[in-house]
Amino acid sequence: MKNRWDLLGQNSITKQLYGRLLNFCGVHARQADVCHAYQILKRGGLKEENIVVFMYDDIAQNPQNPRPGVIINHPKGKDVYAGVPKDYTGDQVTTKNFAVLMGNKTAVTGGTNAVESSWGTYCPGWNAPPPHEYLTCLGDVYSVSWMEDSETHNLKKEAIKDQYEAVKKRTSSSNNLTGSHVMEYGDKTFKDEKLFLYQGFDPANANNTNRLPSPGLDGAISQWDADIFFMWKRYEQLNGGSEEKQRVLKEIRETVAHRKHLDTSIDFIGKHVVGFEKGPSVLDAPRSSGQPVVDDWDCMKRMVRVFESHCGSLTQYGMKHMRAFANLCNNGISEAEMKEASVFACGGYNSAKWSPLVLGHSA
Repeated sequence: MKNRWDLLGQNSITKQLYGRLLNFCGVHARQADVCHAYQILKRGGLKEENIVVFMYDDIAQNPQNPRPGVIINHPKGKDVYAGVPKDYTGDQVTTKNFAVLMGNKTAVTGGTNAVESSWGTYCPGWNAPPPHEYLTCLGDVYSVSWMEDSETHNLKKEAIKDQYEAVKKRTSSSNNLTGSHVMEYGDKTFKDEKLFLYQGFDPANANNTNRLPSPGLDGAISQWDADIFFMWKRYEQLNGGSEEKQRVLKEIRETVAHRKHLDTSIDFIGKHVVGFEKGPSVLDAPRSSGQPVVDDWDCMKRMVRVFESHCGSLTQYGMKHMRAFANLCNNGISEAEMKEASVFACGGYNSAKWSPLVLGHSA
């Protein structure tokens, strides 16, 4: 095995979602994925000091967790939380800290392209649901796919490229209604190397037949809709007429209203800065194959922050508009123009609950 470090982190780093209730819904799958990945690496023989764990760590003891102190990542799975170190937790979980440890010389894959939603799996009410007491999805399709691939293969025989292709196929969807496009970034020169060099080798998998199990995408839920999905499940579970049920219904209404506000505000801004006819098509235009989503990532970050300062947090749902922010930068829209358009679009909107001062900026 190569002497290497593994960095395990949530694939979306935010300070908060909408309080502890929705934080449980939105982040459970991601923290479960991180914990599961840690257990795979430990069983593979990686040294404790060579595994760095990034996770907010607010799920295991969350009041909404039906099994306090336990996190599961599969409907019939065991606890993956026990023994996981707390290297970076809470407010230490930042993109800056993660980037510093990652360095510049690395290769990664991601479960989506830069403008797609990831998808939750093992969700209530669908094929392969979680235990009945859970109201949230247990994992992310991409993460679950690579981890279950690793657990069902002899990693001394499976190459990196083989796992990439298998996970890519499993994460995508032939009907284009669910699923996402797995992407590769960085150095790809070592794709022919065997996985055990990076994940270690679990002797229990020596005789595995290298056949991928098939949870597929049946019942996958877009992460953009994870909060609403959880709230509706919570609403359905509560007794009729209870104060708590009315509170959850109010939360649903406010969340739906904020989503509509985000959609209409982005549309307005596009028409304001680009023109009524061209606005929508410019914001939605994909770039040519091989081009980055945005030429200036710092510009896109500034655009997002200007928008959120005037219109409220994008939330996980609003991530669907990242292509729009990228295209504003690609078309030379200035920060001053973005600020003026955001004021016009959102000047009368009460964004207190959705303020980035409360929820944190999305970029």
